[in-house]
Amino acid sequence: MSDGLQRCFVLHRRPYSESSLILDVFSEEHGRITLISKGARSKRSSLKGALQPFTPLLLKWSGNSSMKTLRQAEPISLGLPLAGITLYSGMYVNELLGRVLMAEVPMPGLFHDYLHALTELAQCDNPEPALRRFELALLSAMGYGVDFLHCAGTGEPVDPNMTYRYREQKGFIASVRNDNLTFYGNELIAISERRFVTKEQLRAAKRFTRIALKPYLGGKPLKSRELFVSILNNPRARSIGT
Repeated sequence: MSDGLQRCFVLHRRPYSESSLILDVFSEEHGRITLISKGARSKRSSLKGALQPFTPLLLKWSGNSSMKTLRQAEPISLGLPLAGITLYSGMYVNELLGRVLMAEVPMPGLFHDYLHALTELAQCDNPEPALRRFELALLSAMGYGVDFLHCAGTGEPVDPNMTYRYREQKGFIASVRNDNLTFYGNELIAISERRFVTKEQLRAAKRFTRIALKPYLGGKPLKSRELFVSILNNPRARSIGT
């Protein structure tokens, strides 16, 4: 049971019975939770337009089972203005959280990273940097610790002009091989700083997060990315997500 109103975002919602909604919610203090909002779809419900993704909410719920009952909901502000490519990018972020986060594990730091990512998406033309930064924040929150700044073989600082090959659970080792697991030192430094100056650094960050997130996502494709590609049907759509 929540003690009071909690800051939350709806990640996903689906109809339940004739007038209710089941909500997948990301909360600041309780992590990902599932709520049932009884009567939320009825014509008289004041919550009909509020329980939407990308709208900052204050929620209160009760119950001890895996599905809680929503008792109170108040929008903090209007929904973040996502449209077109940034809307589908936001959907991708929401699906990532829904797929990889365990239920009811508090992650207040990641909640703030999520809010920052949505704010950045609402203000940008190219969503790629915001997506890569959020993916890296998500991996960090889940305990996926990687040292991007030191060679795992020697312990020496990464040389921007050398190439390094990623080995899972070990890190990056100096290598002359050139394949999907090989990165330049300047790319690793950019990933560590979450600051991407060149297109090559941004592509390298995407390549790394795709590799790192794959074990958490399994073989099931992300619906948000499939939807994005099918609707927009252009090269930029294919560059979003993992």
